Amino acid sequence: MAGFVAVFSTNAAVADAHGFLLVCNKGNQTLGLIDTVAGKMISTVPEDGVTGHEVVASPDGRRAFVPIYGNAGVGHAGTDGQLIRVIDLEKRAIVGTIDLGKGLRPHCAVIGPKNGLLYVTTELDNSVTVIDPQTLNVVGTIPTGQPESHMLAITSDGKRGYTANVKSGTVSVLDLDAKKVLAIIPVCKITQRISLSVDDRWVFTSDQTRARLAVIDTQTNGLARWIEMPGTGYGSAPTPDGKWLVVALPGLNQIAVIDLTAMKVVKTIEVPKAPQEVVMRPDGAEAYVSCSASRQIAVIDTKTWAVKKLINAGPGADGLAWAKRQ
Repeated sequence: MAGFVAVFSTNAAVADAHGFLLVCNKGNQTLGLIDTVAGKMISTVPEDGVTGHEVVASPDGRRAFVPIYGNAGVGHAGTDGQLIRVIDLEKRAIVGTIDLGKGLRPHCAVIGPKNGLLYVTTELDNSVTVIDPQTLNVVGTIPTGQPESHMLAITSDGKRGYTANVKSGTVSVLDLDAKKVLAIIPVCKITQRISLSVDDRWVFTSDQTRARLAVIDTQTNGLARWIEMPGTGYGSAPTPDGKWLVVALPGLNQIAVIDLTAMKVVKTIEVPKAPQEVVMRPDGAEAYVSCSASRQIAVIDTKTWAVKKLINAGPGADGLAWAKRQ
């Protein structure tokens, strides 16, 4: 199978456009590699019969890390994953496995932007586990102080982490260097997903009991305001220019576009059934939305705010990540 094609160009937009979109296909337990320019999934890598929900790529685009969560949703009975698969994106094969030693339901994986460490939420331990991605050894844990710490966002300086704690409806603020909890912010009855504004000023998380988005001030570690939504939100991501936040609305089969200056929804866009996660292309020209029930990825043009194309993925398409092409 052909490997990566090197892109020799001084045009960052061209390089960005020729990366790969990674998608976790929960329905058949594979990681899909999508060529967004060609508009097709070009390869799948089996996860050896187990289910990963989320994925992150190494900064050089050579590897992907897929935490194996298990076969149930957060807070529901099912298997408790304890592994993280390491996938070589050129060989398109598993080349390593990190074993956490017991069932912890590892879920969201984030690469520290400064230290390059791998941070993974391990929700049954109320913690974030820290891994050296070179040696594949666990090098520390950070308590979150709350159950069901499901998703994680990290500031651009790598110093702070924020976890969405689902059933407790809170957000934990973590000092990643000191490996301790700085604050626990009450938000709502049940919360889901989490993202940061580009300038790290705001944290966003969706109320699962009302159609509204929480906006947390990172300077005060307090709830600053609510943004009323047309439906219950889920995954979200800001555009790289910091102007917009794109939020999936699974119940409406739409995405909402929020003006981050006005802090209000200014547009909704129809997408296939059950949108889950949102990822931006590094140059900001396209947003990608996984639509699990339709087995598709919606490609959104961020200039026109229209669906540019639909790309077939696998069953239960969920977690997304952008991988730099060699």
